[in-house]
Amino acid sequence: MSRSPDPAPRSSAPGRRASSSTRPPLARIGEVAYLKVVAVNTTGAFLDWGQPKDVLLPFAEQRFRPEVGKRVLVMLYEDAQGRPVASMRLDRFLADEATDLKAGDQVALVVAERTDLGFKAVVDHRYWGLLYADDIVHPPRRGQRLTGYIKRVREDGRLDLAMLPPGEAGLDVVGDKVLALLRCHGGFVALGDKTPAAEIKARVGVSKSAFKQAVGRLYKKRLITIEAEGIRLTREAIDNASSD
Repeated sequence: MSRSPDPAPRSSAPGRRASSSTRPPLARIGEVAYLKVVAVNTTGAFLDWGQPKDVLLPFAEQRFRPEVGKRVLVMLYEDAQGRPVASMRLDRFLADEATDLKAGDQVALVVAERTDLGFKAVVDHRYWGLLYADDIVHPPRRGQRLTGYIKRVREDGRLDLAMLPPGEAGLDVVGDKVLALLRCHGGFVALGDKTPAAEIKARVGVSKSAFKQAVGRLYKKRLITIEAEGIRLTREAIDNASSD
């Protein structure tokens, strides 16, 4: 394979990576992944996907010209000859309308890009979905893999996503966060009905509504007491934690 000189010396020709044979693959055919560009020549760009041979990103499958050392979000697929190839043109492979998912389903997400409403994400390597900014505490990174949930399937089949499971399962997760916060602060935190939503989101990582519902469940289970200045672990909760 002919090639133009690399910007920096390389230990192997583009397309071949002897040291990768002992590494697990970074992605598989049919998956979206955020992969590093390791070489560029007259054929296209070559990406490290954790296999002995780097995968080709042809010029025709590029949305812009990638640079060595940068990362690109691509779909891995097989061409007509059965060879692995990468494409940055994700809309060719991903659908806007989901036909086999419902609210509450757990899904695998790959973060794609920020939008005015939140973050566009790839769902199960098959669909597009949207994580709303209000449901996110720490903005995710492009290419980051997350476990998420279907918050809603809209009438047009588009997916709204969430980071917590729906219903009581989600409140249990929030409750665990509250208990962990209490234990890290000696059994008391100054959070309650009068605490601004932004402070609750910053400290617990959830909305004020979810926090209040979780606190109510913990109170009914006698794991916390609610005081004028905040919430406190009960002796029962402390004893339970000690016995675990």
